[in-house]
Amino acid sequence: MADLQLELVTEGLKYPEGPVAMADGSVVLTEIEAGRVSRVTPDGKTSQVASTGGGPNGLAIGPDGALYVTNDGGSFTFQVVNGVNVPLPARADYKGGSIQRIDLKTGEATPLYTHCGDRVLSSPDDLVFDRQGGFWFTAYGVGFTDRKVYGGLFYATPDGKSIACARAQLLSPNGVGLSPDESVVYVADTLTGRLWAFDVASPGQLKPSPNPLAPGRPIATLPGLQLLDSLKVEVGGVVCVATLLNGGITTFTPDGTVEHFAVPDPFVSNLCFGGPDMRDMWITASGTGRLYKTRWPRPGLALNFSGRPAPAPASA
Repeated sequence: MADLQLELVTEGLKYPEGPVAMADGSVVLTEIEAGRVSRVTPDGKTSQVASTGGGPNGLAIGPDGALYVTNDGGSFTFQVVNGVNVPLPARADYKGGSIQRIDLKTGEATPLYTHCGDRVLSSPDDLVFDRQGGFWFTAYGVGFTDRKVYGGLFYATPDGKSIACARAQLLSPNGVGLSPDESVVYVADTLTGRLWAFDVASPGQLKPSPNPLAPGRPIATLPGLQLLDSLKVEVGGVVCVATLLNGGITTFTPDGTVEHFAVPDPFVSNLCFGGPDMRDMWITASGTGRLYKTRWPRPGLALNFSGRPAPAPASA
């Protein structure tokens, strides 16, 4: 386990998630419990970008420069336990979530998808755009006090006209990201502590799983009780996953080597890369409502449509 030198940027956030490093040095993020998207400037001041309702979770910039949101629809309740804000099962009247588009100039949030065919989007969680301008997203599924609804991995277009389920019956798919060459979609499964790899056949299409008893290729499964949340990918292909209970960032190499970097919060939910060399990392510590900044050992992968060129991989 390694320690990070953390700078506290701001606190008092209502279960922050989905950070996006903006070109002006600010970070835009979601506050799930508050049902809003917020901007945090480098001096720690926070302002509202949009009111989304529900439970906004993942964020990404699309090809039109707008923000796209995976809104879980309020699939979690929250309770402060020993000073930590803990996400708990959904209310019995939960109806479903949505994908939303936010106009950064006006703050208007427009719903794009609430269903995939006849299937309700149960707790949309995280998303990532590919080079073609479509996006992969996970729907976590919903946990009630007496049952669990399966989640899935989906692909959609930002015009609101095309959505498909690429993998169904996933237990709790959460973070999603693409390998640098976009030949692999990585999905972090929360409740199993497992990172999955899904091989891409073409935009929006996956190759068959090599194992008929598994949805994809398992990269690694964490021991003990460690749960996985959202993720980002480094320029060299290492996958960085926000980790719950054993709070921090856990890195997975494509061959399954694992390393953990501790953060003082049991509910570390997400991260993003930015800065001139893409080695600045912002971390959402959701249980304590904080946003941290640190210097990461290696550069992160510039996301499509972020307006940032990808730095060259560090030499060995």
